[in-house]
Amino acid sequence: MFFGAKEGYVDLGQTKMRYVTFGLGEEPLVILPGLGDGLRTVKGMRLILARMFKDYAKKYKVFIFSRKDDLEQDYSIKEMAIDQAKAMKRLGIEKAHVLGVSMGGMIAQHLAVIHPDLVRSLVLAVTISKPNETLISVVQRWIGLAEQGNYRGLMIDTSERSYSEEKLKKYRALYPIITRIGKPKSFDRFIIQANACINHNIHDELHKITIPTLIIGGARDKIVEGKASEEIASAIEGSKLIVYPDLGHSTYEEAKDFNRHVLEFLEHISE
Repeated sequence: MFFGAKEGYVDLGQTKMRYVTFGLGEEPLVILPGLGDGLRTVKGMRLILARMFKDYAKKYKVFIFSRKDDLEQDYSIKEMAIDQAKAMKRLGIEKAHVLGVSMGGMIAQHLAVIHPDLVRSLVLAVTISKPNETLISVVQRWIGLAEQGNYRGLMIDTSERSYSEEKLKKYRALYPIITRIGKPKSFDRFIIQANACINHNIHDELHKITIPTLIIGGARDKIVEGKASEEIASAIEGSKLIVYPDLGHSTYEEAKDFNRHVLEFLEHISE
């Protein structure tokens, strides 16, 4: 059930980068999570993550990374990708399939541009290549809530913007629970990562990505906008685009065939 799940960390000199790994396969699959990493890292999450990504664990050696423990002010998405590459090299991870979700997709884009030798294929889910008005407005609101220490407001606003109305009808009943669990001691980590999202812009360099790339988005995305996926696909020659017309930012959770599409793409690359 848990596919040999274990936790570890990479020593980056002044700080550490934590990760969880599991899986029965030999080919590495690196998963880079979204802005939620600013509230909670992968520490203590090995069993939950192994179960969550069990579909991938049957064939791949999965690595899920947090951002490093200590983040500098003005730490950029590009710098996160540089540190990610350092961590992968120190773990001996070469030619990995990389799945980046939301903010993780931003990091994955930079990683593929800066270190194409480390990335065999790329899956970019509900992410963006350059800031737009929606992203800036939403993330600035989240930063404001974080600065106020308003965890309840932050969690509710994130949920309302991420999930479909059908999902929210069931999920709202859990607000009294999820808004009390997991509140960080400090929001500094979240705020630094959120600011990095606002300043992320790699669109003009996407033509440098020549590896197989799958882009998945939701047309009703209220955080990065549905058109963001189309913009990325238009800039990466030969990429494949899947857009779910009735889903938003939580497409990677709500789409029942999301994992199937990703696995089919990866298996085609591995043939």
